[in-house]
Amino acid sequence: MLRVGIISLHTSPLTQAGSGDSGGMNVYIREFVSSLTQASVHCDVFVRRWHDELVPIVEVEPGFRVIHVPAGPVELTKEELPSIVPAFTDWMIEWLADNPVDVFHANYWLSGVVGHQLKHALDLPLITTFHTLARVKAEMGDHEPEERIAAESRVVACSDVLIANAEAERQHLIELYGAAEDRVEIVAPGVDRAFFSPGSVHGARSAIGFEGGRLILFVGRIQPLKGVDIAVEMLAQLEDQTAELMIVGGASGLEGEAEVERIKNIIDTLDLADRVHFVEPKPHYALSTFYRAADVLVMPSRSESFGLVALEAAACGIPVVAAAVGGLRTLVRDGVTGYLIEDRNPQDYAAAVDRILGDEALASRLAAAAAVTASRYPWSGLAARLRRIYVAHIEAKALVDCN
Repeated sequence: MLRVGIISLHTSPLTQAGSGDSGGMNVYIREFVSSLTQASVHCDVFVRRWHDELVPIVEVEPGFRVIHVPAGPVELTKEELPSIVPAFTDWMIEWLADNPVDVFHANYWLSGVVGHQLKHALDLPLITTFHTLARVKAEMGDHEPEERIAAESRVVACSDVLIANAEAERQHLIELYGAAEDRVEIVAPGVDRAFFSPGSVHGARSAIGFEGGRLILFVGRIQPLKGVDIAVEMLAQLEDQTAELMIVGGASGLEGEAEVERIKNIIDTLDLADRVHFVEPKPHYALSTFYRAADVLVMPSRSESFGLVALEAAACGIPVVAAAVGGLRTLVRDGVTGYLIEDRNPQDYAAAVDRILGDEALASRLAAAAAVTASRYPWSGLAARLRRIYVAHIEAKALVDCN
């Protein structure tokens, strides 16, 4: 059986998305690894031990194990994790001596640094998915340390294959990092249609206890990057002043708590306390009920390599109004499944949402098209593509030389 070492140093597929450092990447890893196991691929997912009571090895399902790597103190912040990369790498080398794999697949830049070292130590292919890129975030106004940018550049140069979630990410890798075009593969994430599909609006609203009128939904971590402030300010400018906004997610990162307080101050200033509802992070599959309860999902992120939330909402037949950035440009078909907003003006978001809320026939067309579009993104398709990529580079026995 093909054996893959999935490196996910900073985040675990076992943790709940929506708060802290847990988000779409957690869901992505859990779902794509589960799909790989169904394609006869054995996956060991290597995650930093982040709690003293964690079981060393967790068998999620046959062929899918999470290995908790003891590297550094458990209470480290994400910003402190670069310091434990050497210990994490050394531990993996010892483990792999008795538990070999055929190929490495690193997720995020920290894991890429580990994978870069393992590639040279063990002479195995390295596949890398970055999920976010420092230079892209910097262009959007988010500060990223030069250490990360330099590390990403080295990993790009050394990876045998770079996985981009969408065409926009492929272009960023080529134009901002000098990646060779023939080493960048677009492999889009998927959605589990068994859970995320159209359903009863009335039943969904009853299940989440919402008894209001029009409902706009935001799902994600609360941090400056995600643009929750845009969603709140948009609400104040809607023609329907009875519409309500539900924010499902928690504070994330060093700025998370401060961002929550800032959002609450905006809500008070705009006198929206009765129209904005904060909901704690929910288990991933429970989100389908929130999607079905909504009239529209808003996603005003400054950057998104893909935008899994937008895909899940679309699969539930919900129109999406999103920032015209990254993978959202691919997922949201402007005027067909929702609307793309080119700037960060809340008034433009409000105009798009008003268009949907004020035209029932348009909303129905967008919803139907969204569900059809989402059906083209099965996790099984991603797993099949990745398996072919792994096998091709294992059989080629010719690694990219980055020295």
